[in-house]
Amino acid sequence: MKILFMGTPDFAVPSLQLLIDSKHEVVGVVTQPDKPQGRKQILTPPPVKTLAQQHGIPVHQPASLKNEALLDLLNETQPDLILVVAYGKILPKYILEFPKYGCMNIHGSLLPRWRGAAPIQWSVIAGDEFAGVATMKMAEGLDTGDIYLMERTKIGERETAGELFDRLSHLGAHVLADTLVQMEQGTLVSTPQDEAQVTHASMLDKEMAVIDWTKSAHEIDCLIRGLNPWPIALTTLDGAHMKVYAAIPEQAQGEPGTVLEADTKNGLLVACGTGALRVVELQMVGGKRMAAKDYLRGHQIALGTQLGD
Repeated sequence: MKILFMGTPDFAVPSLQLLIDSKHEVVGVVTQPDKPQGRKQILTPPPVKTLAQQHGIPVHQPASLKNEALLDLLNETQPDLILVVAYGKILPKYILEFPKYGCMNIHGSLLPRWRGAAPIQWSVIAGDEFAGVATMKMAEGLDTGDIYLMERTKIGERETAGELFDRLSHLGAHVLADTLVQMEQGTLVSTPQDEAQVTHASMLDKEMAVIDWTKSAHEIDCLIRGLNPWPIALTTLDGAHMKVYAAIPEQAQGEPGTVLEADTKNGLLVACGTGALRVVELQMVGGKRMAAKDYLRGHQIALGTQLGD
């Protein structure tokens, strides 16, 4: 098949690599424009662009898909299928209806749970037992199309969203391979989503990163893991911002947000609404990311100190 690939971040790279290594022809790659990154705001190409260029695949980076911006490319390449993996924009009708086999999306959730922009992070934040990937027939709504194939995986007890993101990117390529085989054999069937089971995964923002210590240790732990590597859960210590990269729930009680232990042997233990959290890794504003025990070797935190005030 002639396939036009549309994708942007690391999550899409294993799927593009699978297509490159397959018998199918990747007639082009559409990805987001290069963006400034890092403190120095260096203009950086998306990971998908980098891989495509390494293999001599033509790359297209339209600022918008409106006003039939891709129509000339579609007419020129005549793709049998358009594959979309975390591209970052909703496809207009003229694109959805162009290919023989339509447009297919790889989505990082067990649809219809977690439609939207950040399904992997929300599966961790919500404390879901399982996550997964689905191949689906794209429709005009946001992640509303019929499902082709889906595979699930258990979320690790200490797994962060970043770690799960990496695992699901490879699982997505695996499910894609099976989907393409069935599509070529004519055995691929699709199943409508159950609208009664729909949940939405909104975009992440820094406001949701502030830890509410009145919540249970389990809920806060899920938030910390779900917001790692971005935007990172946040609290305050003596009025200064403290990022919390990792913590472990424990059985202890106290006024929510109160420091119960703070020493180089046991580290930092903070009371929650239910239970307590052992802070494992932190970063103070202007400082380096480090183990909580290492931070306490150079900084004293008095027992009874209230975090989050």
